Amino acid sequence: MHYLDHAATTPVLPEVASAVGAVMTETYGNPSSLHEAGRRARAVVEDARERVAVAIGASPAEIVFTGGGTEADNLGLKGAASKLRGSGDHIVVTAFEHHAVLDTAHALERAGYDVTVLPVPESGVVDADEVAAAIRPSTILVSVMAVNNEIGTVQPVAQVASAVKAASPRTLVLTDAVQALGNIPVDVHAWGVDLAAFAAHKLGGPKGVGALFVRASVPVEPLVHGGGQERGLR
Repeated sequence: MHYLDHAATTPVLPEVASAVGAVMTETYGNPSSLHEAGRRARAVVEDARERVAVAIGASPAEIVFTGGGTEADNLGLKGAASKLRGSGDHIVVTAFEHHAVLDTAHALERAGYDVTVLPVPESGVVDADEVAAAIRPSTILVSVMAVNNEIGTVQPVAQVASAVKAASPRTLVLTDAVQALGNIPVDVHAWGVDLAAFAAHKLGGPKGVGALFVRASVPVEPLVHGGGQERGLR
């Protein structure tokens, strides 16, 4: 068999499998524990956090590990919407977002939020001005993916973020960048986004591992409580 469906998932790289195996057998301490085994495990986690931060142009303090890209999208959308509901209830997404974003947006709609789903032109590329035109005084969040997972079009994330901020500086911008990392240059600060979701299995890593970039000072409510890991966000 010749496996070509790397847009869906990638094989785990041998060096990744080796590193994960070593952690499972040698560095198995609880990273939250203060004893030596815990400190060694914490060092591995923080090293991974630094590597992710370098890969996406962020600082380690802005990286929150999750259980995958879907959880990262959920945490970004629901977490920010929950924190910002006092200042607005309107959310804008595009029609061809991954279902991790679309289904989450519709769940928020059922919870009382107002959701606008923008159509996508035949080119498969979102128009930044049209996104900005959908902004209202009550808009708290806009989500536009970086690379579409089905047709592969690369979105003008930086232009979208700039247009949104020009229309409403307080509106947050989230991008599902799961299909971007490893395929195109990624720099979340150059893009100007507030939140960005990633998944390890799209670039040779294991399934069940993801990350959410949360720009410093951006408010996010945790979805999962207990333990206080990841700065209390997971």
